[in-house]
Amino acid sequence: MKLPDGLSGVFAAAGAAAWGGTAYGPLEEHMAPIAREKARALCPGASAVLVAAFPYYAGEGEGNLSLYARGEDYHRVLGRRLNTVCTFLVEQYPSYRFIPGADSSPLPEREAAWAAGIGLRGKNGLVILPPYGSYLFLGTILTDCPLEVEARPAAPDCLSCGACAAACPTGALGPDGRVEVSRCLSDLTQRKGAVTAEEGALLRSHGLIWGCDRCQTVCPYNRAAALTPLPEFREGLLPALTSADLAGLTGRSFQAKYGGRAFAWRGPGPLRRNLALKEE
Repeated sequence: MKLPDGLSGVFAAAGAAAWGGTAYGPLEEHMAPIAREKARALCPGASAVLVAAFPYYAGEGEGNLSLYARGEDYHRVLGRRLNTVCTFLVEQYPSYRFIPGADSSPLPEREAAWAAGIGLRGKNGLVILPPYGSYLFLGTILTDCPLEVEARPAAPDCLSCGACAAACPTGALGPDGRVEVSRCLSDLTQRKGAVTAEEGALLRSHGLIWGCDRCQTVCPYNRAAALTPLPEFREGLLPALTSADLAGLTGRSFQAKYGGRAFAWRGPGPLRRNLALKEE
C-alpha cells in the first residue's frame, strides 16, 4: 500500500525533524531473540517500521544532569506526538495496527533510522542529523500494514574524525561505531547498587550524576547545533539535582516529584549514590 498523502505534514506537525520508513524484516538481524519475540507479540505479522527524529538540544548550560534528561521525559513526549501520527494512519488504514514506541520499544531504533536514510552514522553509535547534530530522540511506529516505504540510500558514515572515541573516558567506543554498553559511563551512572572502587573513581571524577554527554559535546556536528523547536525540551528545564533535593524522598514521593523526567525511572538510589561519591 502506498503511504498516504499528507503523511509528511502530519510528521512535521508532530515535531519530527525528519522521518522515513523501512521494511521490518531486515531489522530483525539487529535484534536479540527476546526482542524479536516482543516485537512479534506487539504486532503479529509486522511488515514495516516508520521512524522519526525529534531534536532536544536547548543549549549547554551548567548542571549535573545530561542534556537529554533536563526537559520532560522524552518517552511521554514522543508517545504523545507519535500518537497523532498513528491516529492519522488508522484513519487511512483502519484494518491495520500502528504501534508507537520510544526507546522502550524492542525495535533497534538507530538501525531503523539509518536504514530509512535518516542522518549519518556517528562513530559514537548515534544518529547525526544536521543542523541538530546527534541531539535527537528517535521514535518508531511498527505496523502490519504492507506499506510501500520509499527506498532510500542507507545513511552514510560521519566524518570519522575520532573525536568521540578519544574523548570517551572508559574506551567504550569501538572503531566500527559499536558501543560497549557495559563500559559506557552513561550506563554506569544509571546502574543500581554498589560500584567497584574503579567505577566509583570514574563517577567521582565525572561532571554528571546522570548520563554522559562527552562523545556528543566534542562532535564537530554538534558545535553549532540548532536549538529544538519543541517546548517540552526547551522549557521548564531541570539542569541539576543536589542531595538536599532528594533528602527524605521515598520511592513514591520521588516519583511524585520527578516522575515526569527521564531520569526518574531508576528511582532515587543511583542519583543519591553518585552525589554521595562526589561529596566524599
